[in-house]
This record gives sequence, structure tokens and C-alpha cells, in this order.
Amino acid sequence: MKYIVIIGDGMADWPLDELGGKTPLQKASIPNMDSLAQKGIIGKVKTIPDGLPAGSDVANLSILGYDPAEYYSGRAPLEAASMGIKLDSDDVAYRCNVVTLEGSGDWNDHVMADYSAGHITSEESHELINFVAEKLGSENVKFYPGISYRHLMVWNNGSVDIECTPPHNISGKVIGEYLPHGVGADVLLKLMKDSIKLLNNHEVNKKRVDEGKNPGNSIWLWGQGKKPSMPGYKEKYDLSGALISAVDLTKGLGVYAGFDIINVPGATGYIDTNYSGKAEYTLNALNDKDFVYLHIEAPDEAGHNGNLNDKMKAIEDIDAKVVGPIVREAEERFKDFRILLMPDHSTPLSVRTHTDDLVPFVIYDSGVSQSSGAEGYSESILDMENAMTFNEGHKLMDFFIKGEEEIKNH
Repeated sequence: MKYIVIIGDGMADWPLDELGGKTPLQKASIPNMDSLAQKGIIGKVKTIPDGLPAGSDVANLSILGYDPAEYYSGRAPLEAASMGIKLDSDDVAYRCNVVTLEGSGDWNDHVMADYSAGHITSEESHELINFVAEKLGSENVKFYPGISYRHLMVWNNGSVDIECTPPHNISGKVIGEYLPHGVGADVLLKLMKDSIKLLNNHEVNKKRVDEGKNPGNSIWLWGQGKKPSMPGYKEKYDLSGALISAVDLTKGLGVYAGFDIINVPGATGYIDTNYSGKAEYTLNALNDKDFVYLHIEAPDEAGHNGNLNDKMKAIEDIDAKVVGPIVREAEERFKDFRILLMPDHSTPLSVRTHTDDLVPFVIYDSGVSQSSGAEGYSESILDMENAMTFNEGHKLMDFFIKGEEEIKNH
């Protein structure tokens, strides 16, 4: 049996007036997802346990079969693993975004104009982060460049008990009430405040402003944690695995799960990503792996940006360039395969951030012929009486992999 998990990050949404009361999934042309939902097992799952943040780290940890209440330790340590940064037991990793802040008066009154600095290129942001590291780094505070706007800071003997806010949650808002607070927050505040003084007049940002682009004029620290300890998939399910994603967070989860991390050329984490390449590399990985976790970030980024057209395009591209080819090719190449299709969480356009809503899933088994009664794949599955329900999200993976008889007899 081959196992394929396809995650459309933040794909689920809420009904929108401009779509006639429908969601992007309900309005989009997604014949391949619809077909899976009609032929497979449909259900709803709570990927964000009560009391934990509605983040992709928590949600994907759940989907992979790890109880976040036991294994969640923060977002940044996962990204550190993906970047090959080894954390000591007394290290605290922080996500370090390069962002665009707007304002001319008191720093607290600045506005989070763009959490991604216009999806700044890695080449440009590396110059900025390396400059920050040179000027603000120390023996205990190290900065590491990542991809686009996503970077890391590691604070040796640092505080983990600081309340921080993800920058994508406060787009367009004044930052004052969302600044870090708690024991040790003064260290973060000084770094963030000093960074804007350094970066405002950096040559990279002068050029970006001249070109009409948002400058990466500040760092924003959040998502902290220490390195987790969790069993790999070989130990947990006796499966070999691979993970494909453009996002360091998801790759880090794959590292801790013991997967091979496959980097696809042209994978960007946005709507211009190489969808077809991701499908091709997934299928090729299954030649010698039992399990592939395919994560696609584009719908989530569009949700954070509040861009309906981009979200619709991302969903339709996933359907046409990923789901369709994977199903067709898997039927040719493999005797038995199973697909789990779902978002990790909702990222509603109307709020431009993650929510902890239950999300719809479908499990398709190549050896099972059935009719679910669903018209297609969308949030309408959440209201169907025959939809399975997993209120503990980490138990869905057990069912997907181990539920042989239940799936055949469902």
C-alpha cells in the first residue's frame, strides 16, 4: 500500500458575499477533488486542540499523527531542524520575519503593513538578515537566513515564556498591543526596535522603495520554542516516508518524523509555485517510499493577504496540476494506494488569519468502490450526517494508515 497525503494549507474558508454565500472551495472548479470526495470516505477533523494556537505547526503535527498536547514545542524549532540548525538543550529558537512597518512617530504606533515585506526575495532578505546579525547579534543571540521573509534567531539560555504574536495575524493593525510581553520580552523588544533603525536606510530597501516594492525594514520575532522529541514514522507506523514542501516549518516536522526531505525546483510557497513538479516528485518518491506528505502553502498565503482571486487560483491549480495527475498516475503505477486530501486549518479571507474550525477531509482508497453522497469536496462536508468526525486530530492518521477493515467496510 502506498500512502499519499495532500495538504492545501489554509484552503478552507467561510462563505463570502462576493461568491454568493459560497466559500472558495465551493465556487472553484475542482473536478478532481470533487471526484475523490464522491468516491471516498468523507469527514471532519479538529486539527487544533483547545488551548493551542491555530498555527500550521500545531495543525500539521496533528495531521501527521502526533498529539500536539504531548509533542508541540513551538514553531521555530521545527524550522531550525529544516535549516540544519542544531539546537542545544538550553537554546530557544525564534521565528524572525522580515516585515514592513509603516509609521513615522512612536515605534509602538507603527502599522504592520506587510508581514512578508512584499514576499521579498531570499537574496535581498539575506543581505538584510546578515546585516542585522552583524550589528545586533552576540555570543548568545544568533541570526540565520532562511527563505524569502522567513528567518530564525537562536537565543542561548533565552526565555521561552514570552507571549508573541504572529505578524500575519495583525496585517494592517497598529503593533503596540501585539508586541512581545512577559519575562525576557525586553530583549526581543530591543532587537526589533533597533532593527528598524538599521534597515530603514539599507541599500536593499532603498532600491525596493524606488521600484515601488515594500521594504523589509524591520524584524519581527515570534513562534519560539525548544527542540522537540518525537518518534519517527518507522517506529510509529513501520513506514518509510518523504515530505515535499516549500516551507521550513513543514520540512522540520518531516525531519523529526524521519522522512527524506525532497526539495522541488521552483517550489516557492506562493501561487507561482511549481505545482506540477510537486506532483511529479511525489509520484517518483513513492517508487521506493511507503508514504509521502505533500504540503502546498499557496492558499494560506492568499488567505493572509485577503486576496480572493489568488486563493481561487491556488485551489484550482492544486486540483488541476497536483490532485488530478497524482490520481491518474498512481492508478497506472501502483497496485494499491490511499490518498488523504485536506487543509491543515482554515484561513478565511474575511479575517486573514488562521482559525480553529473543524476542516473537511476525504480518504480515497484505490481498492474500495463506494459512493459517499457528497456533491463534491468543500466545507459542506462538515454538515453531512454520514461524515466521520475526529475531535482529536492526531487520531485521523491512525485511521488512514491502520484502519484497513474500517475503510473497506465503511
